[in-house]
Amino acid sequence: MVFNFLFFILFFPLIISFLLFCIMFYQEKEWTAFRKSTSIGILFIVSAWAVHTMHIEFLLYIGIGFEISLLILFLLPLKSRSSISDGKPGKRYDERDIMFSRKELVPGSEKYTSYYKAHPEFEELDNLFRSEPGLLSKNSAYYNKKAYEQAGKYFEEVKDLYPLITGKPGLLKTRLNPSELNTQIKRLGRELGALDVGITTAMPYHFYSIKGRGAEYGKKIEIKHNFAIAFTVEMEYEMVMAAPKASIVMESAKQYLNSGKIAVKIAEQIRNMGYDARSHIDGNYQVICPLVARDAGLGELGRMGLLMTPGHGPRVRIGVVTTDMELIPDPYIKRDSVLDFCSLCEKCAECCPGNSIPHGEPEMIDGARRWKINSESCFTFWCKAGTDCGRCMSVCPYSHKNNFIHNLVRKGIDRSGPFRYAALKLDDFFYGKKPLPKPLPVELKE
Repeated sequence: MVFNFLFFILFFPLIISFLLFCIMFYQEKEWTAFRKSTSIGILFIVSAWAVHTMHIEFLLYIGIGFEISLLILFLLPLKSRSSISDGKPGKRYDERDIMFSRKELVPGSEKYTSYYKAHPEFEELDNLFRSEPGLLSKNSAYYNKKAYEQAGKYFEEVKDLYPLITGKPGLLKTRLNPSELNTQIKRLGRELGALDVGITTAMPYHFYSIKGRGAEYGKKIEIKHNFAIAFTVEMEYEMVMAAPKASIVMESAKQYLNSGKIAVKIAEQIRNMGYDARSHIDGNYQVICPLVARDAGLGELGRMGLLMTPGHGPRVRIGVVTTDMELIPDPYIKRDSVLDFCSLCEKCAECCPGNSIPHGEPEMIDGARRWKINSESCFTFWCKAGTDCGRCMSVCPYSHKNNFIHNLVRKGIDRSGPFRYAALKLDDFFYGKKPLPKPLPVELKE
């Protein structure tokens, strides 16, 4: 009787678990992982038959001990290292220094001459990306007519939103307490399609110091608003998993447009309530979106420099609205588990086509302990590929689909240091240490 009870306790959860794994991998079209999980499931079934038929008690006890060890790893909050990163910079950054601003500099122009006179160390590096075909170029490595044309249309629609970024607030202010305003703003964001919405006090380091793009190039950015609203939108799993192929730039452009529309509508609603507000969207930012979103409690900044969200990892795009409306900030959540996992993982660094993501531990940079990517080599690969790459995003274990099994693993990662190590090894086993890019979605195949 005891033997049968222990037999059921050991093998029933294992067989059901691997059946669920098989279903999940099949749905994800992860055929290698599906074959591995099916093989292991069959092995468990054969083992169960052998143990029960031959009444092998010592194997049963070994299995029960192993199962209990796994539960301990998952259930007990076993600490790993303490905080390994502190991502609050001690200064404001000049937007003219980012790659998206430097790519707009035209050789021979006054801006070009002035910038590289002040920063001669960048000119030779930047000429490398200028020698490549460029984003959405027909001569780029991953040219796809359908994806590139659609991405171009999305980016043009984003530019059409620029006149709506700012506006005059209404004359009558809505008299609600900050808690009610918080509720309204967050509800509006989610109704418009945002995954998560957070609020933070606007800090000086959230804002660029000097504008680096568009007609306001070189203009000093004045901080007019005390609060910032950050939100995320999901990038479609299948489009991201083919990165760095053309689907990634099409999906990026689509979600930049979606986040831009949401930001514009939130800012417009705030102005209708009598308060000033500015939306920050692709190509027309005054803020560093990942820093704002991190401080608003939406995630943590990982090895690849992107926002790592609890449910979708880096597979999101961010929108921000700043305002003088009095709101209640959400608490910043220091996610040491995410940082510890990033420190262990290094999969994004291993798979980066431009070798732009650092290995090892974070370093002290501008007063903050963090990882810093090589933006020059990263952007040069973009210009060669013709897409915004996204390879780091696609291989990140946090980017897996938001389903029961992956969410259960995320919970274990959040609770236990040893579980993080085990989860990483299992991810390497099933998905591969260096997983290959998936095929383009059917609708983009030419």
